[in-house]
Amino acid sequence: FDSLPPAHYKETMNSILMWMQQSETKLSMPQVAIAEYEIMEQRLREFKALQSSLQEQQKGLTYLSTTVEELSRKGPAELSRSYRSELEVVLGRWKKLSAQLAEQCQKLEERMSKLQRFQNDTRTLKKWMAEVDVFLKEEWPALGDSEALEKQLEQC
Repeated sequence: FDSLPPAHYKETMNSILMWMQQSETKLSMPQVAIAEYEIMEQRLREFKALQSSLQEQQKGLTYLSTTVEELSRKGPAELSRSYRSELEVVLGRWKKLSAQLAEQCQKLEERMSKLQRFQNDTRTLKKWMAEVDVFLKEEWPALGDSEALEKQLEQC
């Protein structure tokens, strides 16, 4: 019985595997071009929540590693190798998931920054265009009024 993992080990392993599957599914959702800042903010909040959840799941992963170490000291080598390889697969997926999540957050934050700059530039351009429109609709000075013509030329 010393060479078998406790029931909590299997529960924890299944819980982590299920969590990773759900998280991988969320991350594998196709990235669509988003032009609305609010939607991007919502997506970033979801990713940040996933990162928090990842940190919470870390305790379970640490427990699994510790349990596998104990089993490898107490149990037969064949069984020990089996549990080690199972844990290595989980750790590999974990690292990949963690890296993907960090990368997605970074990309989204960069895109949000670019979108915000674009929106600001667009507002500035629209304001300038409105001012130009007002200017173009102004009454032109009389042909003999050279001072008014010079002023108009300066404004142009």
